[in-house]
Amino acid sequence: MGFKENLKAKLEYNGMLVKELAHKSGIKKQTLDNYLSTHNTIPNAELAVKIAQALDTSVEYLITGIESSSKHDSAPELYELIEKYKRLSPEKKAALLQIVHVL
Repeated sequence: MGFKENLKAKLEYNGMLVKELAHKSGIKKQTLDNYLSTHNTIPNAELAVKIAQALDTSVEYLITGIESSSKHDSAPELYELIEKYKRLSPEKKAALLQIVHVL
């Protein structure tokens, strides 16, 4: 997956709208919309850092789809769950979230 797909996944995972990301990161919504609609468009380092911080993730994840090894060394089970979640269909994601809310 590329930046566009990883950004979409993080937005979905965080339950955040693009306008919320724009507000939290200080980046114009139009600029973020461009990253979400244009394939192979990657922001410069400064903007990538702002986006990653607003989404509580790493620039590495946004670009490669892989969390840094230091992050998943501390919680390998969590990393595995996230990776499996990303591969679920939208319907299965919704069902899983309902189950988690009950717990």
